[in-house]
Amino acid sequence: MAGRVVKPGPPRAFGPGRSHCFSEILGDNDPVNDSVAQLTDRLMRSYEQAGGINHLDGVNLPSKSAVAAITLDLLQLLFPGFFSERPIPLREIRGVTAKRMAIVWHRLADEMSKSLEYSPPAGMSTGESSARAGRLAHEFLDKLTRIRELLQTDVEAAFEGDPAALSREEVIVAYPGLEAIAVQRMAHELYVERVALIPRMMTEWAHARTGIDLHPGARIGTHFFIDHGTGTVVGETARIGHHVKMYQGVGLVARSLAGGQQLRGQKRHPTLQDHVTIYAGATIVGGDTVIGEGSTIGGNVFLMHSVPPHSLVLYEADDVKIVPKAGRFARGLDYEI
Repeated sequence: MAGRVVKPGPPRAFGPGRSHCFSEILGDNDPVNDSVAQLTDRLMRSYEQAGGINHLDGVNLPSKSAVAAITLDLLQLLFPGFFSERPIPLREIRGVTAKRMAIVWHRLADEMSKSLEYSPPAGMSTGESSARAGRLAHEFLDKLTRIRELLQTDVEAAFEGDPAALSREEVIVAYPGLEAIAVQRMAHELYVERVALIPRMMTEWAHARTGIDLHPGARIGTHFFIDHGTGTVVGETARIGHHVKMYQGVGLVARSLAGGQQLRGQKRHPTLQDHVTIYAGATIVGGDTVIGEGSTIGGNVFLMHSVPPHSLVLYEADDVKIVPKAGRFARGLDYEI
């Protein structure tokens, strides 16, 4: 088949007689070819009925693999040598950075152009998406220095807040919370500029890698530390102050999504003021919920209302029984321990 393109026919061409492209790929295996034709027919009908395909004849969406590669390159620009296979000699760092910057600018502009065509801003004329995407990519890359300054406060918060941290370098190279925060801070800049799809694709890439789900719309202050982090969720309209510390399984979530799209643009997620600590498994609900400055929320708390500054919120469950193992049968504890 080298050197020529086989054009797919209409769905009915993939019937029992099958298109010859199947036989070229699979050989003269009639049962397999017929099965492939039938399976393809079913998928083609699904494409027609339900959509969910990205093709050149319609809107060409940003590529997930391209956005993932761009995000990794951006992390390498933020922390040279930490997300690469090899350290960068100091004498080479300027050249490596300039080369990576040019590659990211070009690739990001390409994906932004697709985003702008998918969701064009008001006043954008036909054919303007490429030029505007180039400007947006430049403006975003110009913000990396400020993002690095913010991330240095996050590194410091993690190092000072975790006695298990051996060094600031370990925080950068090994802490999933720092990686998730770094991606969120970059994605947030694109979210603010109303770039469609790409910010969420970036944070979902980080979510898949770290288990930490930070929406790009969330506003996060300095010195943010997520310890362990697996299962942590921060919603789109959450507001997080400075010097906030969260553990694994924490959720800043909406009270109800029954209103669906009617809730778009409304404040649905909680606000945490400065110097708040939230322990593992706590869930804080609602856009009107404000956790006052200096407060601590204990583990497994489910909170649906605001608390004043400098509060300690604890979950009081039934008493936990602690008995000597040797006497468990005498006390009626006849289960295996």
